[in-house]
Amino acid sequence: MTTTAGTSSASHHLSPAFPGRAPWGTASKLRAWQQGAMEKYIQEQPRDFLAVATPGAGKTTFALTLASWLLHHHVVQQVTVVAPTEHLKKQWAEAAARIGIKLDPEYSAGPLGREYHGVAVTYAGVGVRPMLHRNRVEQRKTLVILDEIHHAGDSKSWGEACLEAFEPATRRLALTGTPFRSDTNPIPFVTYEEGNDGIRRSAADYTYGYGNALADNVVRPVIFLSYSGNMRWRTKAGDEVAARLGEPMTKDAISQAWRTALDPRGEWMPAVLRAADHRLTEVRKAIPDAGALVIASDQESARAYAKLIREITGSKATLVLSDDSGASERIDEFSANTDRWMVAVRMVSEGVDVPRLAVGVYATTISTPLFFAQAVGRFVRSRRRGETASVFLPTVPDLLSFANEMERERDHVLDKPKKEGEEDPYAESEKEMEEANKEQDEDTGEQDMLPFEALESDAVFDRVMYNGAEFGMQAHPGSEEEQDYLGIPGLLEPDQVQLLLQKRQARQIAHSRKKPDEEADLLELPAERRPVVSHKEMMELRRQLNTMVGAYVHQSGKPHGVIHTELRRVCGGPPAAEATAGQLRQRIAKVQEWATRMK
Repeated sequence: MTTTAGTSSASHHLSPAFPGRAPWGTASKLRAWQQGAMEKYIQEQPRDFLAVATPGAGKTTFALTLASWLLHHHVVQQVTVVAPTEHLKKQWAEAAARIGIKLDPEYSAGPLGREYHGVAVTYAGVGVRPMLHRNRVEQRKTLVILDEIHHAGDSKSWGEACLEAFEPATRRLALTGTPFRSDTNPIPFVTYEEGNDGIRRSAADYTYGYGNALADNVVRPVIFLSYSGNMRWRTKAGDEVAARLGEPMTKDAISQAWRTALDPRGEWMPAVLRAADHRLTEVRKAIPDAGALVIASDQESARAYAKLIREITGSKATLVLSDDSGASERIDEFSANTDRWMVAVRMVSEGVDVPRLAVGVYATTISTPLFFAQAVGRFVRSRRRGETASVFLPTVPDLLSFANEMERERDHVLDKPKKEGEEDPYAESEKEMEEANKEQDEDTGEQDMLPFEALESDAVFDRVMYNGAEFGMQAHPGSEEEQDYLGIPGLLEPDQVQLLLQKRQARQIAHSRKKPDEEADLLELPAERRPVVSHKEMMELRRQLNTMVGAYVHQSGKPHGVIHTELRRVCGGPPAAEATAGQLRQRIAKVQEWATRMK
């Protein structure tokens, strides 16, 4: 995010646990970024303050520490917390109570009891009765804490309600831990600044990103394990289609192959759940209470996944369904016990605090960067130095791209100029968000998908992604090669993770070369044709391709789009945003060949 003067860089010389005592009188310790953000706020005393901190960094502690300071110094007389869900509303009230701030999470109307310092409500609740909350903030000086502020960006209802309800507030503190919404609706109480390119972007007052948090050992490094496989399904027209997950195909085919993989009746999900459970066993050798979470698309799938886990492990999984009145209690119980598995439908993708979650299975077809960041955020909260997180994914281009961009911070952009011929890697997911916004307040990014019938699927271990690089090659589930990656220790420093993955890859390649070709467990390209490519290198290859296409436009007189289409026809493969390094290099070489012929 674009930031003003105060960012985490100002406090990097401090230890994550600084200070030893909290001058605000609310917590025994503040992390360096929390201390830095407090100092900036107290120095500037702004009416509006936007703090962006990666999931697991401690936004709640910072916000409540600030609330305590403002109450103590009589800057405000009461506090209103606005959260995305009922569960989070209660979680805020419990956290506030621990430092002496009493918030009523059941407030609906009328005067507040004398024992309370304020209320905790949901965005949906504000949307229903904005004038009730406006009257409250007009009567007494109020601090409004807007948790995950991107939820207030929907002009259809929640955004307008928040603007109406909290415009008179004395102070407003906006918090977010994930990229902002992909649409261009201004978010209430967020400042936008115009850059040199004429584009207005959200300006955070304090930013503490995943990269900084990782360096400070505040969050865990994330290892992504990707699984491919052969899928077969029947379309509405009755045609049977077979495809390999991860191969270039149309958007509809990717969607149907993805959904086929997630079908609990196939072989893909049981194989991936077995692999994830094996990984959990390895992690629990160093982190005895480590837990695992499957994020499912719907209730029917969630129940089926829970049944599969029972069959695979012999133990019952905690099942959390969004319309279940006991969902919050079940999450709290799972957080406090040492059970291995939880299966949930979406509701734990954002803000729910279960610090012992260390292994995840992304078993939903939601493909927006916002939701992906929220989902991965459930696994990165670090409790002690050296803990790692492992997230299992289907080999889907959007998800691989998001996994490679964990450290990339994204501003909320109001103006989006389109450069002729340039392919936008976020274009597809932004279209999905637009569609979702038309139908509902809570963005899921799921589209109306074509009807089809999943017939069969199998799973293949594909690759490991870490810190923008890829490691390993395809291997059969249960093979020695797959087990090598699943057996990575659960306690490692970030640089040790990188080193160990490099060693595992070298061992896998050496092992494969000793076998005859027909027995080799590597199912795709030989190692020398699949080098480790960082995300920065991929971005550079895409930039180089766009530059070459731009030059050829002037030489040939053809539009950018025509040239990109012709390159894909001749060379094969998906759009540039989803293409591999080899495919991009092939297209660059082909454009150069065309340009040379014309001279």
